[in-house]
Amino acid sequence: MDWKIVARRVALSILVGVVFGFVLSEVGFHFQKNVETRPPEQVELVIPAGTAERVAQGQSTPSLPAEMKFVVGDTLVVKNEDLTTHQLGPLVVPPGSSASLVLDQEQNYAFQCSFQPTKYLGLDVQEPLTITTRLTGVLFGGLPMGALLAVYSLVAWPIKKEVRE
Repeated sequence: MDWKIVARRVALSILVGVVFGFVLSEVGFHFQKNVETRPPEQVELVIPAGTAERVAQGQSTPSLPAEMKFVVGDTLVVKNEDLTTHQLGPLVVPPGSSASLVLDQEQNYAFQCSFQPTKYLGLDVQEPLTITTRLTGVLFGGLPMGALLAVYSLVAWPIKKEVRE
């Protein structure tokens, strides 16, 4: 058996597998486009006028989410346009003012909240998707695919021994 031919075939198969893994990973990444795919930013949450009245009647305010997703490093700015002081976890926000909270670690928060009928607001803070994470995904998909292609190519098209006379 010619080991140079085997090595070339395996190297080519690994390369094809990694390219295939890259294409598949990037297509999935671009279709996904969720919170984790963006860099940290400032996110504003506006409490509209009349929110305290709606909450007292057991109604939710349509513009306020029941849960929010963030990436580590985001800053949540709560702006109160209501006539009542509101609270979100450690933030106390008087009427006409705002307060901010830096979300600096990955965690699921369940904050006490005065502007939701349930009296709670969930904040899901996740690590942002980095280039390292994306490359790891490509390698975890591409290398095994390349190895399988290499084995398949050796089984499907065996290398013939040269007969020397």
